[in-house]
Amino acid sequence: MPLICLVRHGQASGAARDYGVLSDLGRAQASVVGHELARRGLRDPHLVAGTLNRQRDTARIAAEAAGFHGPLHRDARWNEYDHLALLDRYAPPPDGERSVQDLLDHALAEWMRDPDPAGGGTWTAFAEGARAALAELSATLGRGRDAVVFTSAGLLAAVCGALLSLPDEGAVALNRVAVNASVTTLVVGGSGTTLLTFNEHAHFAGDRRRMLTYR
Repeated sequence: MPLICLVRHGQASGAARDYGVLSDLGRAQASVVGHELARRGLRDPHLVAGTLNRQRDTARIAAEAAGFHGPLHRDARWNEYDHLALLDRYAPPPDGERSVQDLLDHALAEWMRDPDPAGGGTWTAFAEGARAALAELSATLGRGRDAVVFTSAGLLAAVCGALLSLPDEGAVALNRVAVNASVTTLVVGGSGTTLLTFNEHAHFAGDRRRMLTYR
């Protein structure tokens, strides 16, 4: 049965307005996850990435490390939501006690409850786009071919939340714990696509533990 590996991008720049650019650590993480993907012996992997720089750069570095030579297909449905816009729209003013992650969790929850966001799409449309991209990819894979998708935490949360039949709020918890350059594995079978593992990051254990990041 085909496998689909969903890879979160490496750590992006700490400068908020440069969040599309991988940090030095993010590039190193992308190389490590590439070696991890090579270890798995994926079959003629079909490579897909969102169109954001951090996603495409992670894909390029990881593919080189893994020895994958196929073309990289781009699909904007794997792009992340605009977290800066969500924070501007929904987050309460910083009070010195709440972390950026807490503010983002609050903003995501508010977005999920907003039926008509001003100046942006709904969470429902975002999640439906992710599910449609996954369904299309699953349908195109033959029995002897796997896939790797380079995407972001929000997409992972939306897809896995749907596969686990979680309420929308459950995606907030999944989004919060997604590790940079982690691997989430799905299996495509006769009864549909199933979540096999979520947020694997053993490739950042031991001597590489210092490379583990969430944001």
